[in-house]
Amino acid sequence: MTNVRLDWLDKKEYPFDNEYFMINRQGLHYIDEGKGEAILFVHGTPSWSFDFRHQIKALSKNYRCIAIDHIGFGLSDKPSKYDYSTQNHAKTLEKFIEHLQLDDFTLVVHDFGGVIGFDYALKNPNHIKQIIVLNSWLWDCSKQPEYIKLKQILKNPLLPFLYKWLNFSPRFLMPQSFGNKKKLSKTIHQQYLAPFAKTGQRMGTLAFARSLLNDQAWFGTLWDKIQLLREKPILLIWGMQDSFVLPSNLDKFASAFSQTTIVKIADCGHFPQEEAREIVLEAMEKFLKNS
Repeated sequence: MTNVRLDWLDKKEYPFDNEYFMINRQGLHYIDEGKGEAILFVHGTPSWSFDFRHQIKALSKNYRCIAIDHIGFGLSDKPSKYDYSTQNHAKTLEKFIEHLQLDDFTLVVHDFGGVIGFDYALKNPNHIKQIIVLNSWLWDCSKQPEYIKLKQILKNPLLPFLYKWLNFSPRFLMPQSFGNKKKLSKTIHQQYLAPFAKTGQRMGTLAFARSLLNDQAWFGTLWDKIQLLREKPILLIWGMQDSFVLPSNLDKFASAFSQTTIVKIADCGHFPQEEAREIVLEAMEKFLKNS
């Protein structure tokens, strides 16, 4: 099945049964908790299903909560040689959804989970009941001033070294993304570091960094089709102190949908589900109850 070590996993924080979906000879880890209408959680980088644990613990009392770990992340397999492209993650998600025969479900996305989840939703709008987005994007950013500055960093030949040998994304970037740095304790931070303990397990995070550099045109093709989802109810939950995915992205998302609910969290950064877990849960519960 999979050779993932679990001795580092805090089962009090993450008390879920582990399931695996085999694809491309690799084990994709997921959790499937509760019964009722389905909610599918799709994480970004450098996270995994762990970052939605608080919401899943509560919502699984009334809903079926499913959360995946992309190949290369969390408790999924992390081969040193694999197609870690964002497009392949999207294909994997589609096959996973087909495997579970999900229909009329709520899609929850964060960070890179946005482009991965929306790729499925745009191809299969009839299977989507509604959407919840936390600090993400879905368009070509190549002409934005912030991206132009970032591009120089993404092109730096030292970047692969930083990601592979220093575990750069979870060790350094993730703590910096919090509005309140104290909200990420050392013990919880360890749950984001441990999946990438070995250098050979860090190719997934590096691939997402490369995707930012190479896939802007593809992101643009997704946004060009956004009208296919215009009538879907959408909840936008946004940490307004996010220095990576700016509040202007919230406005752009909101402009594309006819049934939009917005929750702004003033003192929160890039990971609202971790940093402002109670506000996020309350917003989700209210949105789901009214749907």
